Amino acid sequence: MLRTLAEKSKFCVLVFVALPGPILQSILPLLNIYYLERIEETALKKGLSTQAIWRRLWDELMKTRPSGLESVTCWRAKFMEAFFSHVLRGTIDVSSDRRLCDQRFSPLLHSSRHVRQLTICNMLQGATELVAEPNRRVLETLASSLHTLKFRHLLFSDVAAQQSLRQLLHQLIHHGAVNQVSLYSWPVPESALFILILTMSAGFWQPGPGGPPCRLCGEASRGRAPSRDESSLLLGSRRPRRDAAERCAAALMASRRKSEAKQMARAPPTTRVTRRSTQESLRAGGIDRKRELHPPATSNEAPGTKQPPSAPATSSASPSSSTSASKRAPASSTPQPKPLKRFKRATGKKGARTRQGSGAESEDLYDFVFIVAGEKEDGEEMEIGEVACGALDGSDPSCLGLPALEASQRFRSISTLELFTVPLSTEAALTLCHLLSSWVSLESLTLSYNGLGSNIFRLLDSLRALSGQAGCRLRALHLSDLFSPLPILELTRAIVRALPLLRVLSIRVDHPSQRDNPAVPGNAGPPSHIIGDEELPENCLEQLEMGFPRGAQSAPLLCSVLKASGSLQQLSLDSTTFASPQDFGLVLQTLKEYNLALKRLSFHDMNLADCQSEVLFLLQNLTLQEITFSFCRLFEKRPAQFLPEMVAAMKGNSTLKGLRLPGNRLGNAGLLALADVFSEDSSSSLCQLDISSNCIKPDGLLEFAKRLERWGRGAFGHLRLFQNWLDQDAVTAREAIRRLRATCHVVSDSWDSSQAFADYVSTM
Repeated sequence: MLRTLAEKSKFCVLVFVALPGPILQSILPLLNIYYLERIEETALKKGLSTQAIWRRLWDELMKTRPSGLESVTCWRAKFMEAFFSHVLRGTIDVSSDRRLCDQRFSPLLHSSRHVRQLTICNMLQGATELVAEPNRRVLETLASSLHTLKFRHLLFSDVAAQQSLRQLLHQLIHHGAVNQVSLYSWPVPESALFILILTMSAGFWQPGPGGPPCRLCGEASRGRAPSRDESSLLLGSRRPRRDAAERCAAALMASRRKSEAKQMARAPPTTRVTRRSTQESLRAGGIDRKRELHPPATSNEAPGTKQPPSAPATSSASPSSSTSASKRAPASSTPQPKPLKRFKRATGKKGARTRQGSGAESEDLYDFVFIVAGEKEDGEEMEIGEVACGALDGSDPSCLGLPALEASQRFRSISTLELFTVPLSTEAALTLCHLLSSWVSLESLTLSYNGLGSNIFRLLDSLRALSGQAGCRLRALHLSDLFSPLPILELTRAIVRALPLLRVLSIRVDHPSQRDNPAVPGNAGPPSHIIGDEELPENCLEQLEMGFPRGAQSAPLLCSVLKASGSLQQLSLDSTTFASPQDFGLVLQTLKEYNLALKRLSFHDMNLADCQSEVLFLLQNLTLQEITFSFCRLFEKRPAQFLPEMVAAMKGNSTLKGLRLPGNRLGNAGLLALADVFSEDSSSSLCQLDISSNCIKPDGLLEFAKRLERWGRGAFGHLRLFQNWLDQDAVTAREAIRRLRATCHVVSDSWDSSQAFADYVSTM
């Protein structure tokens, strides 16, 4: 009967308003998702919640564990967002379940207003469907609701898919509300596609050849050339005019698959190519398999010649660029840099994809002009490393290898850019660096494991140029990589010098650089304007996170960064090694004297067994509110003497709110000693305690709970117990957790300690 009533009620949602609460509550689980979503407001007005129903729908239909399970606040929005993605990719059949099927509703349109984050994968699935005319209303809804656009595991795509993506990005970014673009796990990036995503994210737009016009841009703005002021904005305020003979290597983006496939089959796989051959291959429609960029210069053009719109874009050189070029000796007189290692395009069935159409260069989406200062004859060879490492002598970052976008219009751009495990070729790095130099709307930049290498110097120059732009908003930088040509502390100094207004800096290098080993021959230093020996100026850093490679670090260099960061509130050091405990003490003394605003301090994977006096010094600091010692081997030496001293220091500290001690082999004895921190004679205000991975057994945890009950401290906050040996006596562990939940919020897990030990032994 209820099911029949629910089916008949589909014809008029107003019926639900008149239904009594108990009847409505019985009907809700019988409705399909479309009507269930529509009567959400009615249910809330009657005091009914649909969250349990949406959670059950997730479990029964999605059949996966949702990401961020603990942070889900609205299962309705979570379900509808995932439902939209599955329908778009064709991974769910709406006709397979009556709760998903309703001919009166469009699944994409009905769920689009709940989408805050959209992921595009593989061969750009879904991009073509979204820009199709039948889904115009879907795209318009997404433009107002979508905030984050992610790309995962992208593969080589065809021209049609890229054209659809171009329209999609234009609608969602330039005319929409997307603020964040993230790229994940792209081992062999397709240069044209990568540059397309970058330039569109930076706000540049030019309609592709043969593509439909944009309805939102308006007739007046379509096809217009940027004004003089706008052109200077696109090129950057520090970009000089040039009058030397120059040519371009274009990263062509459309209508070129067939011609490129034919030429790539004939091109020899060499790492050195001539200027003329590179120019011809790029003109024909592509870049070689190794994605190498060789900027050709020709001598048959007069300096300062302005090309017509149908010709490749060129620029003219200024005296500054000629001066910069004169600093570099000719190729015949000095040894050339070693060519950079490039990532090869995947081969096989997908390696020989055809391009459609040839067209003139003026019909391509963008002409990226990569310029090399100096005059060279046609046919002269040029090293890739020279392109990548040029202009490292402190010259203007825009004097070499930067794209010109005079033919593009400037629109709204994103504020957050993230690149995770996307190897950047020289071409891609040059494009990114040039875009960054004028990307004033960018607030957060994440570059994670991109293989920058020596291009890090270009990045620093671009960030310095960006910092000098009026209205620069960059406040957060996250940088991590396997290797760095600079030691991490020198790199940190260079970043804070280039970006004095930065608020958040997270930097990690997994392996030491060559400059960390002075015995390496030919270890030339970076440009003097990058590092500098002068004292660092005051900066605005509030949060600093550093992950170090193996090897002892220089305490004075770290102290110089801390002294210049008077506003620092949070500091995290990971895998830091000092030459002696005295160096560690020097760092802590600097924190006490210069970083008076410091509230949170974290140490991870550090050997502090010989630094017990320094640890006590920290616990007596009356400005810190949270301290983390994660896997720091605190109790490896003198535990019987150190634990009482540590507890005494904490009992006298009334400002410390959180203490995290995971992975320090605290054991039952250490846990019972910590219980004294909450005794009646303690002035401690500790409310968060993390004792995960500390070899704690159920009987010790039970005794800890009894002592807290005896002292009657009441609820003191959060207690984290992950990965302890509580499975050895499940009954005792449950009783201990039951008692603890009367005084604090307990977070634990069902961890198999025996299997974990077996896994540990198997890896020894």
